[in-house]
Amino acid sequence: MKIIILGAGQVGTSMAEILSREDNDVTLVDIAKQRLEGLQDRLDIRTIHGAASHPSILEQAGGPDADLILAVTNEDEVNMAACQIAHSLYNTPKKIARIRSAEYLSHPEIFRDDSIPIDVIISPEHIITQHILHLIEYPGALQVVDFAGGRIQLVGVKAYRTGPLVGRELRALRDDLPTIQTRVAAIYRQNRAIRPAGDTVIEPEDEIFFVAAKKDIHAVMSELCEVEKPGRRIMLAGAGNIGLRLAETLEQDHYHVKLVEKSDARAKQAAEQLDRTVVLHGDAADEDLMLQENIDNIEVFCSLTNDDEANILSAMLAKRMGAHRAMALVNRSAYVDLLESSAVDVIISPRVATVGTLLTHVRRGDMVAVHSLRRGAAEAIEAIAHGDVSNSRVVGQPVEDIPLPPGTTLGAILRGEEVIIAHHDTVIESEDHVILFLVDKQHIRAVEQLFQVAVTFV
Repeated sequence: MKIIILGAGQVGTSMAEILSREDNDVTLVDIAKQRLEGLQDRLDIRTIHGAASHPSILEQAGGPDADLILAVTNEDEVNMAACQIAHSLYNTPKKIARIRSAEYLSHPEIFRDDSIPIDVIISPEHIITQHILHLIEYPGALQVVDFAGGRIQLVGVKAYRTGPLVGRELRALRDDLPTIQTRVAAIYRQNRAIRPAGDTVIEPEDEIFFVAAKKDIHAVMSELCEVEKPGRRIMLAGAGNIGLRLAETLEQDHYHVKLVEKSDARAKQAAEQLDRTVVLHGDAADEDLMLQENIDNIEVFCSLTNDDEANILSAMLAKRMGAHRAMALVNRSAYVDLLESSAVDVIISPRVATVGTLLTHVRRGDMVAVHSLRRGAAEAIEAIAHGDVSNSRVVGQPVEDIPLPPGTTLGAILRGEEVIIAHHDTVIESEDHVILFLVDKQHIRAVEQLFQVAVTFV
């Protein structure tokens, strides 16, 4: 696949790295020459220095032959113009753009072939907001991702010493929850993946990913960690796009929300825009302010400014001063790795979340959803099985006979409206939505090939 990526920021560079490793012909364009220096040597890609929306630059990048344009510069207008030009000049088959501004997103009718022809719009703010809402809904979860329109969820939790299943074999889960269907997709112990088996003994601090119907998630979590009711008292730091969007959603769901903003102008704007949220002008790293606002009664503290260091420090301070759960938005991947075992409960990486969503629209085969897990090292996907026994490698086959790559687990199936947890003898049918977990995403090409039908399929 010939792919042009416009914008060499964190998302653009990450996508270039992933897609080039998957045997795609990738060209990366950016106006900042220094960003491109070294990338061409480090990655198997072409780099073009220039303005992403200029026709001459798109021509130089291979626009006439491109299968996909991925516009992820920091400017919405540049992304939109680039997609428009690629459509008008080259009729590019697929155009994906990152759009941040709510002004544009509130008018979806403008993104049509007869106006601004963009096939897929990615909104990082929306993605991150949904991610945080899931973490608030499931206290104790490290990551929650949706499949099958939210009917199936994959949840990552850390096993606590007091969990009923800790110190016991995994097969005991069936004895404890006889009426609930679930599948443990992966276990990470000291950052090493362990293939789950019936006789696997769960140890404290194990990171466990399981898949289940949404209605059963809380019950399964109760086996591995302390299950708490979702906290209603929430404090957010930062009234940017993400903070505002999250505050709006939470107050509509009747949460008690406080929003701290350092900028006076932005705090006033937030106060005018929000109905029931208490907006405070101040610094979330100010100890006196936190004491004054009873931080020890806050159930979830979430720092969402555009300053990684400020987010980390304010989340650590909030946790030390008594906040039950602290989260921090961190863009720099180096910081994400460093904070693995810090006082901050959850590190939210916009890059990982956005890249996962983008991959949904780039993968071969009929992929409905792709989620990046464990800072991009693992992947969970929802693929649709097409065809029949004569032209498909999965349709008509029991799970145990499907040649899944090493470290790949088939977790669940959506068949019509029915959620089926996959067992070794479960037979895949045509049009099943199949949920898979890949410990090593390097095997993604093999998974894609499994779900591609032979040329005899019509």
